[in-house]
Amino acid sequence: MPISLTRAEKFDDLVREEVQRIVAPWRSELSGVEFAVEDIPEAVPGAARVPLAVTRTVAGVPRVVVFRRPLEARAGKDGKGERELVRLIHEVVVDEVAILLGLDPEDVEDPEEG
Repeated sequence: MPISLTRAEKFDDLVREEVQRIVAPWRSELSGVEFAVEDIPEAVPGAARVPLAVTRTVAGVPRVVVFRRPLEARAGKDGKGERELVRLIHEVVVDEVAILLGLDPEDVEDPEEG
């Protein structure tokens, strides 16, 4: 009988796949960066929006954290499901990597042209 993955495990796999694909051309520049998934961000009083991802420095190590529940909620709004979720994960990882590298997101997506 096949073992089925939980929704959280499937999300972790989607993030892992996107990170591997996006980071590959920037492996040396991002060698010390960690990527993680958390369910929800900490509440920030007065914040206008719930973050989908954030980059923190923990013990001197940059860590990109992708938040599962806000991304799933955003992807589910249009009823597009996993396809929209993959697109959103891609977008937030690209944005966070671009911030770390000091580049435009377009340059992270296509380093040959940047």
